[in-house]
Amino acid sequence: MNMPIATPEVYAEMLDRAKAGGFAYPAINVTSSQTLNAALRGFAEAESDGIVQVSTGGAEFLAGATVKDMVTGATALAEYARVVAAKYPVTVALHTDHCPKDKLDGYMRPLVDISLERVSKGLDPLFQSHMWDGSAVPLDENLEIAKELLDKCSRARIIMEMEIGVVGGEEDGVVGEINEKLYTTPEDALATAEALGIGERGRYLLAATFGNVHGVYKPGHVKLRPSVLKEIQDAVGAKHGKDKPFDLVFHGGSGSALEEIHEAISYGVVKMNVDTDTQYAFTRPIADHMFRNYDGVLKVDGDVGSKKTYDPRSYGKAAEAGMAARVAEACQSLKSAGTKIS
Repeated sequence: MNMPIATPEVYAEMLDRAKAGGFAYPAINVTSSQTLNAALRGFAEAESDGIVQVSTGGAEFLAGATVKDMVTGATALAEYARVVAAKYPVTVALHTDHCPKDKLDGYMRPLVDISLERVSKGLDPLFQSHMWDGSAVPLDENLEIAKELLDKCSRARIIMEMEIGVVGGEEDGVVGEINEKLYTTPEDALATAEALGIGERGRYLLAATFGNVHGVYKPGHVKLRPSVLKEIQDAVGAKHGKDKPFDLVFHGGSGSALEEIHEAISYGVVKMNVDTDTQYAFTRPIADHMFRNYDGVLKVDGDVGSKKTYDPRSYGKAAEAGMAARVAEACQSLKSAGTKIS
């Protein structure tokens, strides 16, 4: 029997299996039903469970260009996913990506409230995890907000994700400067463990930064130092008597060398966000279709064009296949291929 959307217990098992087995799950950003289908197809083809996530901008887009309501868009995605994912032989978790302070009341907090209500009725939460992005505020404030959110998420049977340090580059209008804050310090990690515990007050994922930059870069441009992750795990582990105490998340991985990705996984990374690469993999076949069939998709010189080529399904199928292949490739790179639970 398939359990397409992970229950809280199954999601916890997924993360535990990844950490113990030395692999990580691709967390694929989606912005539509079609990109969701591509992600599900890619996971299924790689025989990997995975994570599907939606950012604030993605959720706004999902609600429609004139509605622009993030909670509406995210809720619609979650409900749609519950229906279509049942047709795929893998398990997926639903996650919301970067939510900065100024969008908490319009995005993350209302979604957690929906899950609290669902859980009170004996249902599973709407999403399995949510990300609080406090990288733009001082660490003390970041941790104070994180404590409040962790308590609320825990009661809603949700895993919280948070970020310490700063991911450089830009995503959904949030810009991270490229400076020393790209590297999380052991002191940052010790303060996080002191404020939030290491799981006993509610489970959370930690996006610790080690030179990560959002966007697309040629290999070698991003100056990653995965050893930073080992340093923070060792520092907190020594104090609390636990090996690899944090479940780590890798943001901004485009342009990273495969050996850097594998090194990061060895230090406890269980989730890696994938967005830029899958966006291109989705759009590239559409561009190819348009260039090859310009006289069919356009009514050149008053002609009628070709309905077969301007029907969105004709290039949509190619886009789905292209993105699905890139998702499957991510599963191979992160060593999650062939590890599905079901």
